[in-house]
Amino acid sequence: MELDIQCEEMSPSRWAELLTTMKSCKTIRLDDCNLSSSNCKDLSSIINTNPSLTELKLNNNELGDAGVEYLCKGLLTPSCSLQKLWLQNCNLTSASCETLRSVLSAQPALTELHVGDNKLGTAGVKVLCQGMMNPSCKLQKLQLEYCELTADIVEALNAALQSKPTLKELSLSNNTLGDTAVKQLCRGLVEASCNLELLHLENCGITSDSCVEISAVLRNKSSLMDLSVGDNKIGDSGLALLCQGLLHPSCKIQKLWLWDCDLTSASCKDLSRLISTKETLTEISLIDNNLRDSGMEMLCQALKDPKSKLQELWVRECGLTTACCKAVSSALSTNKHLKVLHIGENKLGDAGVELLCEGLMHPNCNIQSLWLGNCDLTAGCCATLATVMATKQCLTELDLSYNPLDDEGIRKICEALRKPSCNVQQLILYDILWSSEVDDELRALEESKPEVKIIS
Repeated sequence: MELDIQCEEMSPSRWAELLTTMKSCKTIRLDDCNLSSSNCKDLSSIINTNPSLTELKLNNNELGDAGVEYLCKGLLTPSCSLQKLWLQNCNLTSASCETLRSVLSAQPALTELHVGDNKLGTAGVKVLCQGMMNPSCKLQKLQLEYCELTADIVEALNAALQSKPTLKELSLSNNTLGDTAVKQLCRGLVEASCNLELLHLENCGITSDSCVEISAVLRNKSSLMDLSVGDNKIGDSGLALLCQGLLHPSCKIQKLWLWDCDLTSASCKDLSRLISTKETLTEISLIDNNLRDSGMEMLCQALKDPKSKLQELWVRECGLTTACCKAVSSALSTNKHLKVLHIGENKLGDAGVELLCEGLMHPNCNIQSLWLGNCDLTAGCCATLATVMATKQCLTELDLSYNPLDDEGIRKICEALRKPSCNVQQLILYDILWSSEVDDELRALEESKPEVKIIS
């Protein structure tokens, strides 16, 4: 049994009602429910008396250190079988880390700990690392984003990594680590016996100086499938170094996020080689990099390579214009694997989208999710988009937000949605002005096709 409630204010009567349900739940998720430490006292009892409970998710609640202390009393009981604990943004400080250390040391069932968005600090996480080093700890996933960590944490983290072969996922994004610490961390990861699958280092103050060491992790950890170094100023020179590891035969990367990394079209030669030769790569995010049309054309050439297995491409806000749309269309008509294309916040214009639609209509194209928000589109391209919607049954998600489509354009889109052949299930229309009459049409459409969700 699963309890999954979000964004609900808990009255005493409602809480009492839920407590009865929780006694037999395998999963309890109560994000954004205005819970406090007093609720944690009850939850501790549930943890103690419900041996089938394996997942507890309490993100975005004001639990505080006192609340975590209550929870840990339940977690430390022999009957507890909890495997996944989510406490993101729960107003925790380093004081919670001592009690959590006890749980890590004594509870081998616990395999996931998510404590990001809390002011644990370097001192607090050092205490957590002590718990990880206990032989009883079998932690597989550790999420420490936005925890106010500094470079001083790396020595303790590396010591924990050396003793924890079970660890598969490590998220340290949005902490002020810097190049020196990241280099040290990477050297530790190369030496560690853990089979790391996910490493997230977004916004960690990394430059190209760290990329040799990150590349070494990619070469030496064939288990690593998910790497995110977005929002770091690695630049074209750093990307070239990363690609040395990414292109190594032992690297089995699947998901690569390089958003806002100060990349230019100069990086696209290396990226194209990666897309066309690394058959394990299924998702790449290049959002907010100045690739421009020349860079995008190189990427599109790579997408046409039979060896490319890319399924998701994110090139939002990359300085693209109508000029690259013929190349994108050609790639869409050739690549059977691409399912998701985020190309919003680029000045494609109606003419560009008309070209894209030629590729979208090709039998080889299997796009499921298409994002065209803020692309300078008008009602002029909506008839062609409507044809795609009504024809391509694989298309289930379409974002047209922040485009001045007006009543005329929205009506054409609605006409397509009404057709039985249209399989679009989510239509995103943020910040588009239309009349009250069109608004009534949209609401009526949602009522007649409840499987369609219109977000505006």
